[in-house]
Amino acid sequence: MNQPELKTTYSEQIVPALMKSRGYKNVMQVPKLEKIVLNTGVGTSNDKNVINDIAKDYGLITGQKPVITLARKSISNFKLREGMPVGVKVTLRGNSMWEFLYRLITVSLPLIRDFRGINKKLDGRGNFTLGITDHTIFPEINVDTHKHTVGMDVCIVTSATDDDEGGELLTLLGMPFRKRNA
Repeated sequence: MNQPELKTTYSEQIVPALMKSRGYKNVMQVPKLEKIVLNTGVGTSNDKNVINDIAKDYGLITGQKPVITLARKSISNFKLREGMPVGVKVTLRGNSMWEFLYRLITVSLPLIRDFRGINKKLDGRGNFTLGITDHTIFPEINVDTHKHTVGMDVCIVTSATDDDEGGELLTLLGMPFRKRNA
């Protein structure tokens, strides 16, 4: 099986660039991607087809079977019972993670109307979370036959120790961050 293009770029170009700019003595010090987690909350919908349709869409987007998340406790004001399905999540690692990130950066994000880049706000430990308001930006989803649109969180977990390291890694990977003055 061939190595994903973005992973090849990481190992051949980004690792040496980070070693030079950060002054790392060992290749193992260079931050790397650990996983990407896609998550959405559907809420308390009485229609079981909503969760199943969104799970099917997540399967098309990621190429992996998603996990349907269940409510942990009952909340009467939201008409929520313990064990009811409330969301969908997928954890990507390895080659599927690299393929998804490549498609996200090169295909899906540029399809957003009036796209000017994303905010470069990391979590303090070098990880990045991106909120997408409409999951139909992915080309795998047929908008014409689609009934439900939901938002999603894309969490990119890195082995970086701080925001500067994580930000530099994601910038070199091609993440379209917004310019400071814009």
